[in-house]
Amino acid sequence: MASIAEMASKGERKLTAKAATMSTSYNAAKSRMKSAYAGAGFGPTRTSAYNTGVDAAVYHAPSPTKWSTNWQAKMRE
Repeated sequence: MASIAEMASKGERKLTAKAATMSTSYNAAKSRMKSAYAGAGFGPTRTSAYNTGVDAAVYHAPSPTKWSTNWQAKMRE
């Protein structure tokens, strides 16, 4: 069985490899987020404010190193 450090290293590599597509996927999901919120039954004021927030949101990629550190700490609890 792989050690926690080896598993964390594998996860860190995988996260690093998909970082570029995560941003693209997030931006592509914005229209689905707005459609789903509009379907929830909120009024026009709330829906407009939500849409403005979604449009202004900027994706911030996670840090693979930070993820690795936190994951290892959690697995050792």
